[in-house]
Amino acid sequence: MTSIQPSNRSRVRLVVLAGFLMLAGCSYFQISNASTFYGSEKQIMNEQSLTAKQQAIAPIAASMAIGDMPRLHDALNRGLDAGLTISESKEILIQLYAYAGFPRSLNALSLLMKVLQEREARGVHDEPGREPGLVPSGRALLDLGTDNQTRLVGTQVTGALFEFAPGIDQFLKGHLFGDIFARDNLDWASRELATVGALAALPGVEPQLESHLKISMNVGITTQQLHLVASELNARGELDAAERIQTALEKLSG
Repeated sequence: MTSIQPSNRSRVRLVVLAGFLMLAGCSYFQISNASTFYGSEKQIMNEQSLTAKQQAIAPIAASMAIGDMPRLHDALNRGLDAGLTISESKEILIQLYAYAGFPRSLNALSLLMKVLQEREARGVHDEPGREPGLVPSGRALLDLGTDNQTRLVGTQVTGALFEFAPGIDQFLKGHLFGDIFARDNLDWASRELATVGALAALPGVEPQLESHLKISMNVGITTQQLHLVASELNARGELDAAERIQTALEKLSG
């Protein structure tokens, strides 16, 4: 039997080590590719669904917009149970004054206070969340709002209406898309889910509903997810709101 000399043994070790590293490299490559694949698959699956928090937003908005306080009471509880923070819950109701008016917003915020007190009395701890950061003022706010509006809509917003009533254009850019949409304690997708829920519940604002369905898609909400919003509203008794969303989506896809 031929013996392996020390120098040959070293070479053999190097060959074995090199082979091991090659195999390890192949295994790592396969595992990395598998992780990437399953990560992509998970992302695709998520695009066809809504998180529990997202599902809770539109019913809150719909009941708030029409002033249905018993239904709003239940919707706020479901939202908090689903993980909405106190800050996020407040922000939804604050934002919606721009679509449903100050009276509805003030009444809804008062009810949220009551709901939180009831939950605290039951020993339920709700996460406070974070407060919004500072937003600019003056010309900087108008510029930021104009940029936010353009990004949300997908193009600069102009037209005869805004030339006829430039004041409303300034309020939209400086206040709605500036003061409100610049507040960073609620992401844009959540803001659009709230807006869609509120507009769907209100009769006679179908053009605005269609516009915000388009904006929802611009911020990453899929058509399938918007159908799920309608299904959730239907399940919560908001039948008219659900039907308006489905009708608008059919019109947009046609």
